[in-house]
Amino acid sequence: MTFRGKLSVLVISGVLAVYAVVGGMLSPWTRAQQPINDSTAQIRIFESVLQHIQNDYVDEPNLEKVRNGALRGLVGGLDPYSSYLTSDQVKDFNANKGNGKVGIGAEFSQVSLYLYVVSVMKGSNAEKAGLKAGDVVEYIENKASRDISLYDAKQLISGDPGTAVNLRVLRAGEKPQMIKVIRGNPKAPAVEGKMETGKTGVVKVYSLETGESNNIRTQVQNLVKQGANKIVLDLRGVATGTLEEGVATANLFIRNGDLAKIVGKDSTVKKTFAADPSKTIFDGKLAVLIDLGTAGAGEAVGAAVLDKKRGEVVGERSFGAGSEQQLFTLRAGDGLLLTTSKWASPSGVPFLGEERNSTGIKPSVEVKRPETPEPIEVDQLIDQQDEQNQDPQATPTPEKPKSGAKPAEDIQLKKAIEILQDKAQAAKAN
Repeated sequence: MTFRGKLSVLVISGVLAVYAVVGGMLSPWTRAQQPINDSTAQIRIFESVLQHIQNDYVDEPNLEKVRNGALRGLVGGLDPYSSYLTSDQVKDFNANKGNGKVGIGAEFSQVSLYLYVVSVMKGSNAEKAGLKAGDVVEYIENKASRDISLYDAKQLISGDPGTAVNLRVLRAGEKPQMIKVIRGNPKAPAVEGKMETGKTGVVKVYSLETGESNNIRTQVQNLVKQGANKIVLDLRGVATGTLEEGVATANLFIRNGDLAKIVGKDSTVKKTFAADPSKTIFDGKLAVLIDLGTAGAGEAVGAAVLDKKRGEVVGERSFGAGSEQQLFTLRAGDGLLLTTSKWASPSGVPFLGEERNSTGIKPSVEVKRPETPEPIEVDQLIDQQDEQNQDPQATPTPEKPKSGAKPAEDIQLKKAIEILQDKAQAAKAN
């Protein structure tokens, strides 16, 4: 390769590498908005760096490795769901191949570059093994999660049914744990309905995958037949599902207006979902429960209820997710999986944001459970582990709850029921 050719490749790689370093060091929730967007000024900085690489670096750089590493870091600095794919991954992605691999029944994202457990499906192998929402997965087997993309982390966790994956988990207030999870094909539990005092029906949802809105419809209708004139829709821990199913669920309670939007670059509205009055089945008092494990489709329901002032949303700020990616294939056969649109509220506010105080949806009545860890505490967990300087393999077995222990009171559900029953003590929290 000529000097000019080497320099051209290095310029490109250097641009990517510098962005990779800057982007990789900053979490999507803590990254400040960059004040300078002058591409010419940035390229001058890169050229200066590349001059040093060309003139002063001790060895001939492996440009292919530089390119691959730079691309991974560059895309990883955007959001958790954008990713660089190898040529083999591109082929599998285009063929929609899972190779028969299955997961463990947990939904993941990234916080501070680490793999973060958004929610754990009830009855799944992940729950049985002791994994909890809010856990930070530091290692997948012997691979540090901070060194790989979310896409790659999910690939590592997936595998053949019946095989095991070992996760080193960090959890607030506890020592690091090595949790062994058997891979399986989890199925979300069926929607549940029950009657509470004061003619209040509670509908517990575990997923918003295709078809679940019909199951919710059935439970609401059954509760109404039993005399319910108030409904609590429990969407806590609902982090899987489609936007269409979230809209269909909101439509059960909202007759008119927009229910959700898909927005693209520069907040351009790419699609709007409007309510169909013929599909609404309940006009009584409504409260929706959300927590940190609510994401995506579940957030769409809560946002629609808030925007339309249809009822109260009770609990904790949701996680903040819901986006769509497009694969751009590169000349070498590898590719970039880039987020090109986001799910948003009827007013056009995306659920996926950059700062913790602006991502997700904020409940109209905040009721925080003391055991819920905030994602912003991930850095504190990591710092604590660094201070202890423990061997990643030398970890204790997670403690099991004491038998006969009384279940903690569900303060969020209690508050939602109080609000619907117009009790004086249900005044909104600040």
